[in-house]
Order: sequence, then structure tokens, then C-alpha cells
Amino acid sequence: MATPSPVPAFRVFGFPVHVRTGFLLFMALVVLINGTDIGLWLAGFMALFTLVHELGHAFAARATGAQAEIALDFMAGYAAFVPTRPLARWERAGISLAGPAAQIVIGGATYLAMHGEWSLPQADQHLQIAVLWAGPVIGAFNLIPVLPFDGGNILEQLVSLFTPHNARRVMIWFTVAVVGCAVVYSTLNPAWRPYTIFMIIPLLSVAQMRSPARDTQSRATQQQIARAEALAWATGDVSRFPAGAVPSPWFRAHQQLTQGNAAVARDLLLDDLRDDGPADWWPPDAAPREALEQVAALLPASLPVRGAFRAYVLADVLLRVGRYEQAAAHAAKAYGSTNAPMHAIQVARAAAALGDSSVALGWLRAATGAVGTGQIAREALITAVAAAHEFDALRHDGEFVQALAAAR
Repeated sequence: MATPSPVPAFRVFGFPVHVRTGFLLFMALVVLINGTDIGLWLAGFMALFTLVHELGHAFAARATGAQAEIALDFMAGYAAFVPTRPLARWERAGISLAGPAAQIVIGGATYLAMHGEWSLPQADQHLQIAVLWAGPVIGAFNLIPVLPFDGGNILEQLVSLFTPHNARRVMIWFTVAVVGCAVVYSTLNPAWRPYTIFMIIPLLSVAQMRSPARDTQSRATQQQIARAEALAWATGDVSRFPAGAVPSPWFRAHQQLTQGNAAVARDLLLDDLRDDGPADWWPPDAAPREALEQVAALLPASLPVRGAFRAYVLADVLLRVGRYEQAAAHAAKAYGSTNAPMHAIQVARAAAALGDSSVALGWLRAATGAVGTGQIAREALITAVAAAHEFDALRHDGEFVQALAAAR
């Protein structure tokens, strides 16, 4: 999704609408290509029905309890929404379907009202041609079942019923195959050759979504380490870690503490926090809170910051055990060294837990401002915010929604 501008251009039915420069340039391009006779009508109705399309998405998202806002950008519109709970597949599919459905229904009704009957307009009926193309035709085009169109997102939800962890990967390869064949056909067919450039657009989109095999293998290894860490906390069994991975220093400190070696446990933690090298362990996500409280109690008030990962894990542990002031101080110190947006999120979480909403919102804005343009980083930030219960009291706050939307 595109990143909307901080201040909406206007609101429709309570939804903030951001108009980006690319959208205005695209409308000008439509007029330039088609001439003023039909181009002005076409650009006007494309702008109108793009807004109608995104309102369909936004209303459907609102029906699930999500906060939504709209951005109009080059060749497209985007309805960014922040779920307040996990959404079912049918709900996500419904949100995707609502946009083109609204465009087709309202566009079709407008065309019938202007044309009087459902038949193709004459060549000199510029107004009717513009409404037909900008409304039902483009709306139906959006239902083509390839990414990034709404039809592709709907099909992805269906695919996820059979392969929940690989649905996006399947859809990417399906899109490449279908669009690749279409590009070959249009290149060989003179009548379709002018449309080849438009067929390449989905390929450019999925190029940003691809998941290389090396990333898949890396994720599989990380999942194995995470399962081994969880098993260690649950049973004490540390035999399931793959080669090159060890139990977290938090688990090892917990082991020493239960054996009465508090000094050894404290040194284990501090030695790791001072380590500048890469971590070969998984965070103690599966640790019981009581166990973490006992281990965290060993730590001094001032803690070293040697790396983004270790600093993040430490602040997360402090948040989990309710030591919000210390978590905020450590995460802010880490953010000053790394400028990592996830540390800013941790400061925001701590401030929200302490009831300081203005500070929480300020750090949330800092996080979204530092996240950059990488899709994976943006999705990780949005997921982290969605999972943080400290933000529950702020989720319906307009400033909170606006700050988070800047990361989409």
C-alpha cells in the first residue's frame, strides 16, 4: 500500500482521503493521451470512480471494526486499514471484493441513467464512453485473478484454505505464469500490442513481493530455533536446537537461577548484552512471565546497548514484566544508537502502558517516519503495533490511526 501524506486533503463519510501528486499527474496523462474531447470526461470519472472503489474497501473494513483511510496515487487508489482483531479469510476477501463491486454497481447505474439502456455507446458519445470505461469496465478489470488486483487478493484467500503458509508464493508464481503468457500473446498479436505495457505492470508489482528460496530456508531455520526455545522453557529439553544455535541467555540464566546460582545467571545476561557479535539464539517469547520476572530482577538499572537485536529483546522482556520506565529508557537509548523503528515502537508501548498518550503517539510517529520504504520492514512494524496490547486504549484515536497509516 502507498504511504499517504500526513494531512488528508479532505474527508468522505469520516474517512481521511489523501491525494498524492502522482494521482494528479496520472489524470493529466489521461487527458494528454485521449485528447480533451473525451480525456477530460474520462479523467474526471476515473477520479470519481476510483474514490468510489476505495470507499467500498473502506466501508467493508470499517464493518470489521478496522480504522480505514484512503490514498489516491499514480494509476491507483489504496484503502489502508488497521484491523483491531484478526480477520477471517472471508472478511479479507470481502474487503477486497467490496471495492470493485462498488465501482461496477455505481458505475453501471450511472451509465444506465445517462445512456438509457445497456448497450455500447456511439463513438461521439464521449460522456457515456467515459462513464462506461471508468466505472464498470475498470471495476471488472480489477477482478482479474492475478496480483496486485483485487481479484488476485480474493483468489489468494481461497488458496490459503489449502496452503495457508504458501498462498502468497503460489499467487506470485500464478501471476507470473498468467501475465507472462498474456505479454507473449500481446507482443505477437498486432491488435493487442499497444496494451503490452499495461500487462507488464502486474509483473513489476509481484517482483516486489517475491520470496526467494534463501529467505524461505532462513525462515524455516528460525522457526526450528523458535520451537526449540519454546520446548526448552516448557520441558527443560535443550536437545532440539539445530547446529549453530543455542538456548537464549535468558533461558540459561533461568536455569542457573533455579539452581541457586544468581551471580552466574546475572553474569550470563550481562556478558551477552555486552556482546557485539551476531546472536545465535531466539528471544524468550515462550517464557512464563514469572520466570522472566525473576531473571529480569537480576539486572542493574543501567544496561549496555551493543546491538539492535539484543536491545530489542531486553526492552521487550522489560515490557512483558511491567518494568515500563526501564523499558522506555533502554529502548530510547537503543533508538539513539540505531535509529531502528522497532525501538521507537517499544518506547511508545511503554508510554502507552504508563498512560502518557501524547508521548506514545510522538514515538509512534518517530517509528513510522524511520521505517523507510521497505515492504517487509513496514509490515513488521504494523504487525508489532497490532500485537501490542499497550496500544488498545489508543486504537480508535484519530492521531494513532493517522500515525500508523503513514507506515502503510
